[in-house]
Amino acid sequence: MTQQTKAYLYALAVVLIWSTVASAFKITLRFIDYQNLVFYSVSVSLLTLLVILIVQKKHVLLAHCTLRDYSHSALLGFLNPFLYYLVLFRAYSLLPAQEAQPLNQTWAIIIAIFSIIILRQKISAKSIGAIFTSFIGVVVISTRGNILQLRLTNLTGVLLAIGSAFIWALYWIYNLKDRRNDVVKLFLNFAFGFVFISLYMLITGQLRIPEARGAFGSAYVGIFEMGITFILWLTALRLSKTTAQVSNIIYLVPFLSLVIIHVTVGEQIYPSTIIGLAFIVAGILLQQREAYSSVGAKYRHIE
Repeated sequence: MTQQTKAYLYALAVVLIWSTVASAFKITLRFIDYQNLVFYSVSVSLLTLLVILIVQKKHVLLAHCTLRDYSHSALLGFLNPFLYYLVLFRAYSLLPAQEAQPLNQTWAIIIAIFSIIILRQKISAKSIGAIFTSFIGVVVISTRGNILQLRLTNLTGVLLAIGSAFIWALYWIYNLKDRRNDVVKLFLNFAFGFVFISLYMLITGQLRIPEARGAFGSAYVGIFEMGITFILWLTALRLSKTTAQVSNIIYLVPFLSLVIIHVTVGEQIYPSTIIGLAFIVAGILLQQREAYSSVGAKYRHIE
């Protein structure tokens, strides 16, 4: 088996796993509230990353982190997993999975906007067109096709789903500047994120012992959405001859997710969801073609 074939297999495994997480969120939220889902899934993910860190013998790198590194991890850990998943899971509790998932996918376009604001990159006509194309998709999904009336199906849910995309994009921008080992910094981010969510649960008094189905769903989310899938993705990128050869496979995720959402969650997929998602992905692809040689090439290394 060639290295490139292995890269494709790892990438396909990531696609299959990530395609299930929207359904996993929605089903698990039937048995546990969104705050406890964050707490327990982050806890499981932290343990998973610790095991990976030890198995790969990268735990020794923790001793080389400076106070500045830990401060940076604290900031990133506040953004993700703490704030990001609180906002995202709340959005999933309010919206159908078929709407929350593609709205969250707009983070790829928001990165382009942040790159202009934070990284001072110049904006081109293609970038403007890409942003506008994805924006049309957001409007179509948010209004379920009633574009002229602009009546949002759930304003709070829509704002939270898009807000989660902004949080992830901001996290990615600052994560991009961190040159430490990927597994080490991800572990530290989740370590601080665990501290933040623990304090949040303590202050709000929301911590509850979940029933079996809620616990299982939280473990699934912690292992696959937040944990090992990231490592699989990095492995696929490392084995591939070029990033583009495996990164484009990821665009199967939102469409495959709709199929799984329909089968497992039981949602009837709206035509507006498919049309809106097509606009969002088209905008992302247009933006990535424009930015491939700079920030766009790098952001394929992140979920």
